Amino acid sequence: MLRLERRRQSSRIMFWTTPLIAVALTLIIGGILFAILGVNPFAAMKIIFLDPFFHETYGPYSRTQFLVKAVPLILIATGLSVGFRAGIWNIGAEGQFVMGAIAGAAVGLALYPAEGWWVLPLMAIVGALGGFLWAMIPAILKIKFNANEILVSLMLVYVSYNFLAAMVTGPLKNPDGFGFPDSRNFTDVEATTLPLLYEPLGLYTSGVVALIIVIAAYILMEKHLLGFQVKVTGQSPRAAKFSGVKPALIIAMCLGLSGALAGLAGLFEVTGPAGKLTTNFPVGYGFTAIIVAFLGRLHPIGIIIAGLLMALTYIGGELAQLVLNLPAPAIQVFQGIMLFSILAVEVFINYRLVWKKEAV
Repeated sequence: MLRLERRRQSSRIMFWTTPLIAVALTLIIGGILFAILGVNPFAAMKIIFLDPFFHETYGPYSRTQFLVKAVPLILIATGLSVGFRAGIWNIGAEGQFVMGAIAGAAVGLALYPAEGWWVLPLMAIVGALGGFLWAMIPAILKIKFNANEILVSLMLVYVSYNFLAAMVTGPLKNPDGFGFPDSRNFTDVEATTLPLLYEPLGLYTSGVVALIIVIAAYILMEKHLLGFQVKVTGQSPRAAKFSGVKPALIIAMCLGLSGALAGLAGLFEVTGPAGKLTTNFPVGYGFTAIIVAFLGRLHPIGIIIAGLLMALTYIGGELAQLVLNLPAPAIQVFQGIMLFSILAVEVFINYRLVWKKEAV
């Protein structure tokens, strides 16, 4: 019989090849899903992964959305990966993304229509602070009462949705918006508009900030004592505690950092591609970033690659909906299959399949 047998030591080969295997598995299972829906799986894969760059008609516009989708995923996933490596599971980055956008947008609206180079940086700081404070709710509850941060952070996502609806129909509502539930358009004022650096790929200044943060995360995790403490906490909490690591500090740092980066991503989204707050502002980046973090092996460099790949499924998925009439949930399921594939294949890092005959 085939059985799982624990390896004497973790396989380094499997550690680095599991993302590739997971992607291949996703293509196979996704292809079967598309076939069941009556769509040619090869045509669907071509549209999702190739047409956004190479199609003569759709390519030029799709390319402008590539980094627009990738940057927030990379930014959020980088923050999440630090906590995940410590065994701290922030599943509510979507709520922190929304709250960061609301907090930063409130500053811009309060100063409207003020001009000045300092307005956008101030909005960014407050946006990061908004995400940080929202993430500190599950952090404090975990530290003080050992509450499950998965459940608390996830439930707070839906609180943030309702808070957003209350804001865009109340204090942050556009006074010139004819009653529609949205805020003023931030792109109408230069001081609150995120600068676009390279339009053909949708590169805003947020892309440069994200790259700096990824480099800083790499230095933190690989070269700094705090990063070592984070990894030890994730691998052996008891050993970390005996060595002098303070669990409360690690919990607060990991949740606070992931919340701040999610909030910053939300502020960049509202001052750039989205342009304003609406009830439809949440787009699921906080949830999708979880897939990006795991697909990138919780490593900053891997997260960049995974973020670009996931962005491709976003814009390719939109094309597939347009060209092949695929339902939007089918693309979401396709992305979800990738996460389950990663989790399934990861078993083989520490285990292997062996054939054993049963004793008669």
